[in-house]
Amino acid sequence: MTIQPLDFEQPLIDLEKCLSELTSNSPSDDKKTEDIRKQLELMRTDLYKNLTAWQRIQIARHPARPYALDYIEECFTDFIELHGDRLFGDDQAMPAGLAKIGNHHCVVLMQQKGRSVKENIKRTFGSPHPEGYRKALRLMRMAEKFSLPVIAFIDTPGAYPGIGAEERHIAEAIAVNLREMMLLKTPILSIIIGEGGSGGALGIGVADRVLMMENSYYSVISPEGCAAILWKHRNHRAEAADALKLTAADLSEFELIDSVIPEPMGGAHRDPKAVMATMSQTILSTLEEITKIPMDKLLHQRYAKFRKMGVFSAYTTSNK
Repeated sequence: MTIQPLDFEQPLIDLEKCLSELTSNSPSDDKKTEDIRKQLELMRTDLYKNLTAWQRIQIARHPARPYALDYIEECFTDFIELHGDRLFGDDQAMPAGLAKIGNHHCVVLMQQKGRSVKENIKRTFGSPHPEGYRKALRLMRMAEKFSLPVIAFIDTPGAYPGIGAEERHIAEAIAVNLREMMLLKTPILSIIIGEGGSGGALGIGVADRVLMMENSYYSVISPEGCAAILWKHRNHRAEAADALKLTAADLSEFELIDSVIPEPMGGAHRDPKAVMATMSQTILSTLEEITKIPMDKLLHQRYAKFRKMGVFSAYTTSNK
């Protein structure tokens, strides 16, 4: 796949093009060529080490970025997809099934986007319907029954906002998942690999360990939605992204996630093989950790983890 550069990467692309033209017409040890090569390296390092929140969101949404099924194909073996919620139908935006990673048999849940118009329509752009969350819950209960850990890959702009989803009670489906995941008697690992939008992400995000890839985001609302509400225009999305504190670094600092998975310079789509190796190692080490914790203690830690999130204050006024 040809990697389409993002807007903020254009100066790098222009300099790379200039370097390519020089090297095709000049010796490789030409001083001017070497100077441009050094300038390019410095520019690349400076750009990617100082990304804004909005630039990271653009990387998280890059169409060449690895999606959930890519990780299943490269990091897992023996994947068997299971279908349907046994109530309404099967949601293609939420593939799920049984798989194996290392010595661990597990249940995997995913939010999957498409790379073409046809596939995006099939996957509803990675926005699950109520039946997707109910399918996920059905498989989580099966995981509990057979003592299998649950691994969830989160990558959604949000739950599907259509009339049909409302008619089939999308809010109730997500709420039930939040409650049941808090009580599920099996280890749970959730990983935000791209977009982590609102309740759509939370619906499979209650876990013993919540990890985020370096160039992903996790937020109560999209920057565009926030900008439309507060600034009355989507053009303020970059300001909204900064204000929302939705990057992996921000959420790690607030202790809302457990760790950040590093990515190659420029994003996961720049070196998918390296990303897959890192992801496999991270999942295995995390599973080794949480599967050794006694279940009563794990449930207590899971509850305490989410109970302490947020800051609030209370005050009373005396009657006069």
